[in-house]
Amino acid sequence: MKIMNAINIRYIKGALLLVCLCVLHSACTKLVEADAPVTSINGENVYNDNATAAAVLNSIYTAMSQKGITADGITALSLFPALSADELSLYGASTDPVYIAYYRNALTNINTGNTDFWKIIYPLVFTTNAAVEGLSAATGLTQAVKQQLSGEARFLRAFFYFYLLNLYGDVPLALSTDYSVNALLSRTPKDKVYQQIIADLKEAQSLLADTYVMADAITPYPPSSEERVRPNKWAATALLARVYLYTGDYVNAEKQATAVISNTGLYDIMPLNNTFLKESREAIWQLQPVRTGQNTQDARLFMLPDTGPNGLFPVYLGSHLLNSFEAGDQRRFGGNWIDSVNIGAATYYYPYKYKLSTTTAATILEYVMVLRLAEQYLIRAEARAQQNNIQGAGTDLDVIRHRAGLPGYNGAPEKNALLAAILHERQVELFTEWGHRWLDLKRTGMVDTRMHTITPQKGGAWKSTAQQYPIPASELQRGPNFIQNAGY
Repeated sequence: MKIMNAINIRYIKGALLLVCLCVLHSACTKLVEADAPVTSINGENVYNDNATAAAVLNSIYTAMSQKGITADGITALSLFPALSADELSLYGASTDPVYIAYYRNALTNINTGNTDFWKIIYPLVFTTNAAVEGLSAATGLTQAVKQQLSGEARFLRAFFYFYLLNLYGDVPLALSTDYSVNALLSRTPKDKVYQQIIADLKEAQSLLADTYVMADAITPYPPSSEERVRPNKWAATALLARVYLYTGDYVNAEKQATAVISNTGLYDIMPLNNTFLKESREAIWQLQPVRTGQNTQDARLFMLPDTGPNGLFPVYLGSHLLNSFEAGDQRRFGGNWIDSVNIGAATYYYPYKYKLSTTTAATILEYVMVLRLAEQYLIRAEARAQQNNIQGAGTDLDVIRHRAGLPGYNGAPEKNALLAAILHERQVELFTEWGHRWLDLKRTGMVDTRMHTITPQKGGAWKSTAQQYPIPASELQRGPNFIQNAGY
């Protein structure tokens, strides 16, 4: 599925049905328990039945969960941008050209293979566009189902465009499945794309349920037993807080983060080793594992075997990240979020946020965390510091520091020092999660300074243009109005 002239309306709607029909054989079925369409190939019919309409959105979450972290899946955002930044090291004997290209900041428009996020995310954008259109025209759904699913579709579209924008810069803003329109799109200025993201998230806030609902998109979970795999109003609010932070609207970033933080009936900061469990109250939105007998793909990749890194397990934590932790930080030194293996005289450290890598586990205990409460505290801390609310920012920062076993912030009580401390806290709190570090370096203007030092140590040569990933050559050929990013 390509972004421009490889897509037409019939293909998209047919693809939706095929995805819905491909219910994965899994021990973890709550996400896909709603019936999928089995008798019709008419796209409009999907949205005139509650169960089949819910199955369309369920299929998106299933696809996001099913694809691997190492290739062709959106969860690879936790791997490849971390290689681009200063979080991971690459096993010296690795010969994988894609890993090497991300690691050395040496991507080209032809060497990203099936890890290219442009090709990964745009098909999801078009699926959500089809859902927005289909749900808008639907007449056979109950109002509650139509409202929830419409909110989910707009939330997902905003989520996908957020990453496209922050990986590639200006991107084509496709908002429909109209081939005649999409075939001629050019790259849309960043500010306009952000306007659409904000509009979608505000609409999602008004449509989504306050609570978490089951696979049928309408039935609430019993108290304290919810699966947090369908976005709700608070997921849209959390992402909106992040978007406002990125766009420099600090007043609204604080306001949205506060709304999430204040919802203590649903959310709380958890002990370190409970943070990434499926029942974590820190979770705002998670992806449910859907591969038979497996927990998260993150654990399967990041947890090193006793024999250390190799071709199948080629990444481990780099010294730049390891040396960033303060003495006594229980994320680093308590064996909570980082573990290690010793091979001769060498010690290799690896992410240990997810601890279950087995492929034979009968019970799924860990879900992939997409949005969590700790980020909201750090968003609000940064937004408050930018507004010179030094005390409020320090209080939020200390929530995260205290959870890690650290004393409260004791640096200079002034804006720049506090902002530096918050950025540092984001580095040691959010490592190997959804590209946070790579995006933080770029949005704060630190990427050139940092990568001029880091990239040569990784065997590459830093160019400022490397902070934007290249548009694939195949997409340039199909998009007559595209212009490649500078430097490629």
